[in-house]
Formats: sequence, C-alpha cells, structure tokens
Amino acid sequence: QVQFVESGGGLVQPGGSLRLSCAASGFIFESYVMSWYRQAPGKERDLVAAIATSGIKTKYADSVKGRFTISRDNAKNVVYLQMNSLKPEDTAVYYCYADLGLDDDYWGQGTQVTVSS
Repeated sequence: QVQFVESGGGLVQPGGSLRLSCAASGFIFESYVMSWYRQAPGKERDLVAAIATSGIKTKYADSVKGRFTISRDNAKNVVYLQMNSLKPEDTAVYYCYADLGLDDDYWGQGTQVTVSS
C-alpha cells in the first residue's frame, strides 16, 4: 500500500533552516507530482510547494518563494523541502501529498515545524 514516512521537523529559531524528507513507497514514485502542504492551528491546509515528475518544474506558495526549495530523488523515492530563513508564521504541521488520480490521493502523517525564539 501507499505509505509516506516524513522526517526533519522540529523547533528552530527565526532565521534558521530545516530540511524535511518524505520517503514514499507503494507506487511508481517517479510517475507522479509530489507536493508539500502545511496546516497551522485554526487554519486550512495550504499548498507550500510542488514538484513535477522530472524534478525540473516546481511551484511555490508566494509566502515561501525564495526561501523554500522542493526537490526529489527518484532513485530513492524521496521528496525534500529545504526551508531557509524561517519565520514564526511558518509554524505548522507539514504534510507530504501525492495525487495518483481518480480520487486516489494520499497524505503523510505530518511533521511539526515550530519557529520560535
């Protein structure tokens, strides 16, 4: 079955960096767009970044452009989110996501990122 194992979250001071990882299994990873979403307390889950199958095309939320970088390693079935210049408003649970089509989509378990001094 499809599974995601996320890691890399934690507590970091403003201006710091974290790298999130999402190891996927159970589907042909290289054939699907992969995304990261986040959800802050009391708010909706929003798209942070997405990456096409080849890893060449990417998309970012305006709030993270220039600070976050999404990448993927199709040989290892892993998608990453490098987060630099973190701000308190980046505090949220971050989720890995894949839409395999025909209402067949999957979420990771989430990893908490807290930006605070």
